[in-house]
Amino acid sequence: MFANRKALYQELEMRRDSKVICYVTGDRRQLETQIHSEVLDFLVQHLDTIGIVERVSLVLYTRGGNTLASWSVANLIRQFCDKFEVIIPMKAHSGGTLIALGADKIVMTKQATLGPIDPSVNTPLNPVPQGGPGISRVPVSVEAVNGFIEFVKSAGVSKKEMCSVLEELSKQVHPLVLGEAFRARSQIRMLAQKLLSRQIDDESKIKRILAFLCSESGSHDYTINRREARNELGLVVETPDQSLYELIKAIYDDIAKELQLTSPYSPDMILGTNNKASYAFRRALVESAAGGCHVFVSEGELTKQPVQVRPGVTQVAIQDNRTFEGWRHDVQ
Repeated sequence: MFANRKALYQELEMRRDSKVICYVTGDRRQLETQIHSEVLDFLVQHLDTIGIVERVSLVLYTRGGNTLASWSVANLIRQFCDKFEVIIPMKAHSGGTLIALGADKIVMTKQATLGPIDPSVNTPLNPVPQGGPGISRVPVSVEAVNGFIEFVKSAGVSKKEMCSVLEELSKQVHPLVLGEAFRARSQIRMLAQKLLSRQIDDESKIKRILAFLCSESGSHDYTINRREARNELGLVVETPDQSLYELIKAIYDDIAKELQLTSPYSPDMILGTNNKASYAFRRALVESAAGGCHVFVSEGELTKQPVQVRPGVTQVAIQDNRTFEGWRHDVQ
């Protein structure tokens, strides 16, 4: 809980001669959260409480999220400090990697990983998955679209044949989604270049890093460990000593326990033999020793209900009645 972590944050502040903010988006299965622009308001509250300082250390755990929100997080923090570092206990993927590119330094534990920053487009016009509910949409990977087009070009098709290929592609993916994908591709490279230029001043190195992070890694699920980030990509990466590592891990372990990051969501296990059960899931955090804890919470009640699937045959279904979902502020 935050009461335990507050002392850890204060110790980390002494170790780093900085002010510490922690931002976590949870990846508990079926209860995932992502980087979103709504977090900026809460970050401002913490930064205003801290004030203008020499250094801010952002402890970051995330699987990613909105590209422009990630860009805004890095730029916002830089308005309140001269030096900005990102501390990664475990995962800072996709949008989290974009935030890290905007830091002067990245502190990575031995298990910490970055990831590619090639975005996916999610709009109401995205394709509907086969057999899925009408409200669900398939994310369209920007690099997957580009990879398909490059593959077709490599097959040596003529310009006339390419028109037919693009026409068929637009039948599978709405043309406005394809346009958004290519716009996002240009945007992510532009944003990453601007952020990375604060950490690295070698233009050729920046282009090489962006080429790998945006397309050459081959998969959005590719993970980049500390050695690769420092030795192969050339990012400014610090290895924590053993005592600093234990401190960072203690912060992460406490958060992982509170958000139940390693426990898949299972309504059946929550209900057990009961017909009703209330729940309160803590799913994301923004916190600091000075500003307390902002936590994203989902609350509600699970209920077992019989549902008739055909005459004379019923099955038990679980209804989720969510009564609250949003951010709360714990001062503690």
